[in-house]
Amino acid sequence: MTAIPAAQPTGAHRGRRAANRRSGPPEDAPRWERPALAAVLVLATVLYSWGIGHAALHPYYGAAIRSMADSWQAFFFGGLDASGSISIDKLPGAFWPDAVSVWLFGPHTWAAALPQVVEGVLTVWLLHRIVRAWAGPFAALVAALTLTLTPVTVALDRATIPDTALTLLLVAAAGALQKAVRTERLLPLITCGIWVGLAFQAKMLQAWLVLPVFAAVYQLAAPGTRLNRGLRVLLAGAVALAVSCSWVLIAWVTPAASRPYLDGTSDNDPFTLVFGYNGLSRFSSDSTAFGAVAGTAASRTTGNTGWDMLINHTVGPQIAWFLPLAVLAAVLGVVWRTGQPRTDPLRTGFVLWGGWLAVHAVVFSASNGNHAYYTAVIAPALAALAGGGLALFRSEYDSQSEPGARRRTALPAAIVLTAAWALVLDWPTRFVSWLLPVAVMLALCSAVGLWTRGPRTSPRLVHGALAAGIAATLVVPAGWAFAGLDPLYAGAATSPMTGPVGKAYHPRHAPRRVGLDQPGARDTALLGYLTTHRHGEKYLLATQAAYTAEPLLRAKSEPILVMGGFTGSTPFPTAQQLGSLVTAHQLRYALLTTARPTTPATTWVKSHCTRIRPSAYGRRTGGSFTLYDCSPQR
Repeated sequence: MTAIPAAQPTGAHRGRRAANRRSGPPEDAPRWERPALAAVLVLATVLYSWGIGHAALHPYYGAAIRSMADSWQAFFFGGLDASGSISIDKLPGAFWPDAVSVWLFGPHTWAAALPQVVEGVLTVWLLHRIVRAWAGPFAALVAALTLTLTPVTVALDRATIPDTALTLLLVAAAGALQKAVRTERLLPLITCGIWVGLAFQAKMLQAWLVLPVFAAVYQLAAPGTRLNRGLRVLLAGAVALAVSCSWVLIAWVTPAASRPYLDGTSDNDPFTLVFGYNGLSRFSSDSTAFGAVAGTAASRTTGNTGWDMLINHTVGPQIAWFLPLAVLAAVLGVVWRTGQPRTDPLRTGFVLWGGWLAVHAVVFSASNGNHAYYTAVIAPALAALAGGGLALFRSEYDSQSEPGARRRTALPAAIVLTAAWALVLDWPTRFVSWLLPVAVMLALCSAVGLWTRGPRTSPRLVHGALAAGIAATLVVPAGWAFAGLDPLYAGAATSPMTGPVGKAYHPRHAPRRVGLDQPGARDTALLGYLTTHRHGEKYLLATQAAYTAEPLLRAKSEPILVMGGFTGSTPFPTAQQLGSLVTAHQLRYALLTTARPTTPATTWVKSHCTRIRPSAYGRRTGGSFTLYDCSPQR
């Protein structure tokens, strides 16, 4: 394909570029920048890696990661067990780094969580670079620190959940777009499309939410003619589409017998997995819409939706500390730059990050339920707007022009507003109530110091007031973020959050943690029984739904036939397939549970197999689990 040639810059274009360079951030790095950035990155590393040996591994994804580390077929297709009989219900891209880490270092909990920590720290570093190129070193440092101390980020970045990789890749895409707009080069725009396509491999359609914003930003602010900009956007979109759909197309052309059954689908179709089960069904009340299996809606949270989703008592303390400041910055950043050239880089940044925030807020509000950790993807936008906004307000505060004099109150007002909003978010639980007076006092000192500035006011006093204001905005969310280091408030492995919110949080006990190669006594006894009585069968056993298989797969990588997949309702295997495996001596045992729905396969087990006494495999009672022997020679 022939590349679309770049438009030759005219004299007017060259003039606008020079003006943009003059209005951009300073090139020289202040002496404090590198030590401050190093301190922020060290802080992020400590927060994200704290207790990594007992990290909150998602039980379902953690089981798949161990299986993917032991089988190339399971690795590529996201097999839930080493035999690759059924896949996980997501694309496997986000888990490839985790599986490689386990393959390199062994089946340890810290090995599975290590890539998440690296991805989180890289996101902070990359956001600093992007914001610095847009709004300068002060804005970049505030943005990096804000992202580091966002509570949901701290909770998520040591959990084996795809949103960490999604966030990193989309931030990289935003950086490439910013470079494409600034330089008029085609390669950065193509790179942006590649990053979005890779983000699709991590979280599918959610990666595409930024595409309308990216296209609008490039069309609005990039140099060149309108036609040239439009053609370039189409080319970058085609690249994003090709990279996004690469795995789906490979899975589609691979014979069904040569790959796992795709969990969550009623027809074993990769397009159903991506666009149905993980896509449009999230906006429908019909749990079987668009090819999704029955029980899909029941497997997801039913809360955290509607216009107030980002500020409710569960999600708000995880993400929304800088929401008012971000909205104020986005609005004033655009309004105050009215009259600047179309390619004004400062206004472009506010449009980019403000659009990122707005699109995600609308989609989250319209979907049929969201985990709090889904909102981690908007943390970079909030952080960038907070940093860029405070830098803009500071610039206007220091300005001697007439508009600057009228706008001087924006800086202290933004600080007071953010500190007051922290009181609102923390008030329902009063979780860090001891920090609230600190935030109030710092905000008041900052506001008084900034509002009462006079001709003879020392610059040190102004800088001190500004530092106090920034501390006032960060101290309460930092309290929530550091709370995640305590197992009592580290959240559930399936829905990482911090603080005393949600059903999984209670100050009397810590949520149960799961890890790799750490079986409980009952799982060890069951594995011992199954291994002892195994005589050449391919599968160690069949289980009813992933819920039953997860602890066994995390403890030991073995072929396990997971009937019904994640929800227990995926139509695999059929009763006929199950009977054929038993007849061919490929399967002997089946473990059923009352916690998942009955399927034709489980009905076949109950009618053709014999119950085994719980005491035989180390349990006093079976509880909700029952082990069956399906051997034809019984």
